[in-house]
Amino acid sequence: MSESSIGQRKVDHLDLCATDEVGFRGQTNLLESVRLIHQSLPDLHIDELDLSVSMMGKTLNAPIVIAGMTGGTDRAANVNQELAALAQERGYAFGLGSQRAMHRDPSCAWTYQVREAAPDVLLFGNLGVVQARDFTTKEIQDLVDSVGADAICLHMNPAMELVQPEGDRDFRGGRDTIRRCVEELNVPVIAKETGNGISRETAIALRATGVEYVDVSGAGGTSWVGVETLRAEGDKRALGELLWDWGVPTAAAVAFVAEQGLKPIATGGMRTGLDIARAIALGASAGGIARGVFQAFESGGRASANAFLDRIEQELRAVMLLVGAKDVEALRRAPRIILGDLKAWLALGA
Repeated sequence: MSESSIGQRKVDHLDLCATDEVGFRGQTNLLESVRLIHQSLPDLHIDELDLSVSMMGKTLNAPIVIAGMTGGTDRAANVNQELAALAQERGYAFGLGSQRAMHRDPSCAWTYQVREAAPDVLLFGNLGVVQARDFTTKEIQDLVDSVGADAICLHMNPAMELVQPEGDRDFRGGRDTIRRCVEELNVPVIAKETGNGISRETAIALRATGVEYVDVSGAGGTSWVGVETLRAEGDKRALGELLWDWGVPTAAAVAFVAEQGLKPIATGGMRTGLDIARAIALGASAGGIARGVFQAFESGGRASANAFLDRIEQELRAVMLLVGAKDVEALRRAPRIILGDLKAWLALGA
């Protein structure tokens, strides 16, 4: 794939994700099937609730990740700089988009450089597991070091690639690649999906690689199959229409990962603080938001994105108070009821 085609794809992705056209059509993330139990005597003051969490040796002020989105173009550089600075101010983690573009074209590496704006943020690099398979460990480590990342996401995206006109078709060696990176890199590895979730079988396979964190990126949020479908033509577009809602819903993916003793990061349709609270009650370490933050930023800059995240935190605090959880660890132990389709998903193969 040429540098120009990668750059155009990055532009297309941002344009499409600024709209509401790329959400899942019929599939939700099933977090609505998690009912937390109301407590009328919480014996708490809302201003004294502790939202902080420890992750990879750093403390976050709230269990929130501004999830990886972009890189490789001037517009992407602005998004990364502004949202990383916001993550720094708010004490969140921040994810970069795929660094494949900067590996192919080092002249665009500056678009991923956010450390000046966010010196203390927990920063995640990003590379496709298919690309990592063909890179030496040193090449991957160089990508990590070049942006000062604290960890690297190795993203798994076979459904998206099958629809992408210029996408990969060979997905062999993924487990061995992740295992190699866990063993040889000097930063943690996060196994990351891209909109289609993690099955119980995949969670078991990931546990065997030695990873500790898994970004589930479940069905019910942005359909990256849908994004690529809107870029595709002919047979690829028809395939994308068929698979638009494909995947494991976020809520099920979080539970599958947590039951293996791994630490899920819940991404995939996280729209409210209640969504994050429900995911944490299922075992998530944090909730990740991408398109919602980006859309707020597009509509009104950093101030709008900041207001969006203020609302998310206010909602999370409210839910914590109403279930009697003084901190995030208490929220993980909060009583809950599992209903509907999620109950069926969790019974699958159990």
